[in-house]
Amino acid sequence: MRDAGAECGRMAEKALGLTDLRPGQLAAMTALAEGRDTLVVMPTGSGKSAIYQVPALLLPGPTLVVSPLIALQRDQVEALRSRDEDAVSLDAGTSAGRRTAAFEALRAGETEFLFCAPEQLARPDVVRELAAAAPSLMVVDEAHCVSAWGHDFRPDYLRLGAVAEALGRPVIAALTATAAPPVRAEITERLGMREPAEIVQGFDRPNISLAVRRMLDDPAHELVAAVAGQPMPGIVYTAVRKQTVRLSGLLNEAGVRAAPYHAGLRRAERDDVHDRFMAGEVEVVVATSAFGMGIDKPDVRFVFHAEVPGSLDAYYQEIGRAGRDGAEAEAVLFYRPEDLGLQRYFTGAPPDRDTLLQVAEAVAEAGPGTDRKALRERTGLSPRRLTALLDLLARAGAVRLGTRRIDPAPGAPEPGAAADRARELAERRRDVERTRLEMMRRYAETEDCRRLFLLGYFGEQLAEPCGNCDTCRAGTADRPQQDTGPFPVHARVEHREWGPGEVIQRGEDRLTVLFDQAGYRELQLDAVLEQHLLRETRPS
Repeated sequence: MRDAGAECGRMAEKALGLTDLRPGQLAAMTALAEGRDTLVVMPTGSGKSAIYQVPALLLPGPTLVVSPLIALQRDQVEALRSRDEDAVSLDAGTSAGRRTAAFEALRAGETEFLFCAPEQLARPDVVRELAAAAPSLMVVDEAHCVSAWGHDFRPDYLRLGAVAEALGRPVIAALTATAAPPVRAEITERLGMREPAEIVQGFDRPNISLAVRRMLDDPAHELVAAVAGQPMPGIVYTAVRKQTVRLSGLLNEAGVRAAPYHAGLRRAERDDVHDRFMAGEVEVVVATSAFGMGIDKPDVRFVFHAEVPGSLDAYYQEIGRAGRDGAEAEAVLFYRPEDLGLQRYFTGAPPDRDTLLQVAEAVAEAGPGTDRKALRERTGLSPRRLTALLDLLARAGAVRLGTRRIDPAPGAPEPGAAADRARELAERRRDVERTRLEMMRRYAETEDCRRLFLLGYFGEQLAEPCGNCDTCRAGTADRPQQDTGPFPVHARVEHREWGPGEVIQRGEDRLTVLFDQAGYRELQLDAVLEQHLLRETRPS
């Protein structure tokens, strides 16, 4: 009988020189080599690339790697070529000749790895050529981008499930560094993963000191003073573009070599800031969330946030860019309660019913086999906006999305009912987003161990306070309660109004439950017991 684990171990040593695999690596490699869809959640720097590269060399066909960043694709291609593995990347700038040569090499078995951004898979000709090459493995990097729960949601990722079907349904590997339970569930659903193996490694980064500084006024001057006193380099995150310019200016005045970074800059400007930061010429990048994916600088000594982020998912991902070398690093949130209002604004209003109705009617009138281009011409909507609305209508049971065509769903509701259902789904999503913001507020205001709180959000428990956060140092953090009473952590429960959910945190007098449809809710334990608010449906 074939021993896929042993084969992966031998291939890891032969191809990558890896003799000592990290926790979770071999399990994930083995699952993929056995042909099983696999979701991998591991911190950056824990060897996720090796997880797909090893089984790719054992499976019979080529491998498609979907990655959102061109720079990251090129780094991976260069790394593979340095080990004499053939790899190519496709992007909008790839010439027709190079594109043709890449597909020919893929079909002939001369190239093992093809990297592309999800936007490329919107092109029917690209999907057609890839299908002809019969890939055996499809890798979705930064897979949290497929989830509307995720902090980096990208509508272009929504078509990847249909792409997998069009390619003959290769084995799917979904990789991400950060995914709370609802994000993991949505990744597997959106990508159409079949009974996937889930390899989730520890979220704890014990070398990063966690702290919150509560502010009454604009934190700019205190933040600048804090940065100036830190070992370099570092990153300062802010919620709005103009603040990147303002804060970087103040830092330069204080003698810190700083530069702003946001999505409104030209690509050449963003690349210049990135390159100078990586080279050590810029000490501090002051950025919006646009700065992050693909940043693999091991010696970042601090990540500060000038305002509260919209979720703990985003916060964890961003502070995780500090201390990747294992040395001490700091993560400090400068917190003003009034900044929560800005994040509530960012959650936005759901799409209006008239626009949803317009798209639903356009699909119904066009009939089977229409495409996105025709719908854009009918509706006048941008590609990104149309993709998001079509996804809502698909969830409402009104349309069926393929890689090349869009069809009315069998038994689809009439357009008005479909628009109502889609808007209801969008409103529910907005409400859930606001519960995530509430969890961010609770993290900022807790007097218990911040690491216990943060890890609990991701479904991981610590046995005792971490000793490396401001609340532990202040002596306010209590030891976590032992799960000796009702509703222990990970128990499945049901609420009369909010439906099914899972207990993710349990304190002495309160529970935090992640409800499947209603998001995160904190409940007083006394009220739960006295009023029978929860029913345990499955023990932890």
